[in-house]
Amino acid sequence: MSDAILALRAAVQGRLVADSGLTTLIGSDRIFDEAPRAARGLYVVHGEVEARDWSTGSDRGCEQEFALVVWAAQSGSSRQALEAAGLIVAVLDQVDLALDGHALVNLRWLSSRLARETRNGLPHVTIRFRAVTETL
Repeated sequence: MSDAILALRAAVQGRLVADSGLTTLIGSDRIFDEAPRAARGLYVVHGEVEARDWSTGSDRGCEQEFALVVWAAQSGSSRQALEAAGLIVAVLDQVDLALDGHALVNLRWLSSRLARETRNGLPHVTIRFRAVTETL
């Protein structure tokens, strides 16, 4: 199932980087697979993922719940993080993505949660999605 996770992650990354509204707000080089060390400013990082078998009698499939996390530039900028999160939901909810070696059955937004990091007070929005894929 890790190949389905990686295929979906790559397609999501490509879709986010290609969206001019999102990249205008946060910058074209601000969407990361892993959180960069000592990053400053508004950015997006892939968060946790949980995958489950979604196979049928004839097809192999994978259900994934995954998160994207928008980190704010400074402690008082939750508005920017929420704005970026809204753009991400608009870009990904119910979109049809081409995945390498897999077919996307559906991709839906589940929830968004604004919180603050306890150490430094930086706001972040965790956006959760659900996707189902089939192996080609």
